[in-house]
Amino acid sequence: MNLEEKLNGLGLQLPTVTTPGGNYVSVNVRQHIAYIAIQFPIFNEQHLYKGRLGIELKTEEGYKAMQLCAINVLAQVDKKIGLDKLLGLNHIDAYYQAGGDWDEAPKVVNGASDLFVKILGDKGIHSRAIFGVERLSRNFSVGLTSSFTVHQI
Repeated sequence: MNLEEKLNGLGLQLPTVTTPGGNYVSVNVRQHIAYIAIQFPIFNEQHLYKGRLGIELKTEEGYKAMQLCAINVLAQVDKKIGLDKLLGLNHIDAYYQAGGDWDEAPKVVNGASDLFVKILGDKGIHSRAIFGVERLSRNFSVGLTSSFTVHQI
């Protein structure tokens, strides 16, 4: 079953792959490690889930935003490397912007963690770090970077 079929089985869609917004590549492979540049909640060039968690967005919306970031990570990997080349997801770094006393970042980041495990199974088990930041590019509520171990390419 390919990525699109797996996502469709979860009621989700595969977006078009975004292009970098600067002088870098979306996927950088060094030996057996693939580093995926930050992915934002963008679906087919539509910038979604903008604003601060706890003010403009609820925790549940943050979960969906982070899930979309994870879908974009997988779309990048699928297009540039191929999911069949993955040995596993190593680590994710999740970034969010929030306001007030909002403090539910682990619930939001589960949007990505849950999706990786649903799509990749045991290969989706990973470590993670969560960072609250003052501001993300284009006022996105969340962003996600990741690294994978891959077979020889």
